[in-house]
Amino acid sequence: MSDPTSKDFTAACPAPFAAHDRVVLAHGGGGRAMHRLIEGMLGAFDNEALAARHDGAVVSVGTTRLAVSTDSYVVRPMFFPGGDIGKLAVYGTVNDVAMCGARPRWLSVGLVLEEGTPLETLGRVVESMRRAALETGVAIVTGDTKVVERGKGDQVFVNTTGIGVVEHALRIEPASVRAGDAVLLSGDIGRHGMAIMAAREGLAFESDITSDCAPLAAMVQGLLTRGLEVHCLRDCTRGGVTSALVEIAEAARLELELDEAAVPVHEDVRAACELFGLDPLYVANEGRLVCFVPEREAEAALAALRADPSGTEAAIVGRVTGAGRGTVTVRSRYGTARALDMLNGEQLPRIC
Repeated sequence: MSDPTSKDFTAACPAPFAAHDRVVLAHGGGGRAMHRLIEGMLGAFDNEALAARHDGAVVSVGTTRLAVSTDSYVVRPMFFPGGDIGKLAVYGTVNDVAMCGARPRWLSVGLVLEEGTPLETLGRVVESMRRAALETGVAIVTGDTKVVERGKGDQVFVNTTGIGVVEHALRIEPASVRAGDAVLLSGDIGRHGMAIMAAREGLAFESDITSDCAPLAAMVQGLLTRGLEVHCLRDCTRGGVTSALVEIAEAARLELELDEAAVPVHEDVRAACELFGLDPLYVANEGRLVCFVPEREAEAALAALRADPSGTEAAIVGRVTGAGRGTVTVRSRYGTARALDMLNGEQLPRIC
């Protein structure tokens, strides 16, 4: 008997996929290739929650709205300046739930362990997850562990699924973005990607670059408790600020303009990006978000972001200029403008 799910997926595939297509390492990132891969799969699971094209799904159980998000973590190396795979797995999923405007409450954890992984290494990861869960106020309530043969993994891979409660009437999603909205960024960018690169390549810079890995749920609650009309939130992970903005612009069919001079980038990160030929706007972050609010509330939202320890360098970095095809334009420090798009591949694979 044929598998109906497989049959449906095959029927959905001809347009985005060809018979010779294969998954490649670049698909593990936040570029156009990954976007195409995901869009190709969505036809097999089409529903209203997925159609929102957000960091998580908001579903109703009776009169309660819940946000659900899942993510898998394969970062290499597992331990890096400013964080590790355990902290990243908890913070990352907590952040995705928060981007739906929800208060994160519960997590599940799935561990895929390679045979021969030192138990001391596993213990460090689990302890890091325990501390991160306590810090963010979520409970790890269920989980699973699998072991694969030596050489078939990379010591520890982690999957986390988060559930949160939506405690307000707002619909925080790309479809809520409106022409005239201000675009805010919660802090400096590029540190996570450059910290991973330095650790991976064994490089030393004049100053220590540490990941911005941080939980963002408290920052989001700070926006909501002030009664601000938040239209959309997105954390700037794989593919950086550019991919986050392009995804929202395309989903909302709106035009965005970004002011490059307003985007905070630390000088050591800028120098490291220049060394590797990378654009900070495309480099992954793990503790930064973009926020869309009506222009009249931009200053109040900025104050709310800066009140959080992770948002002290928050800035207003752009605006939604109107309806269109869903493009993002960046105006440089010198007044010239260029279009931003997702990369075809990933600058730094296995970044999270």
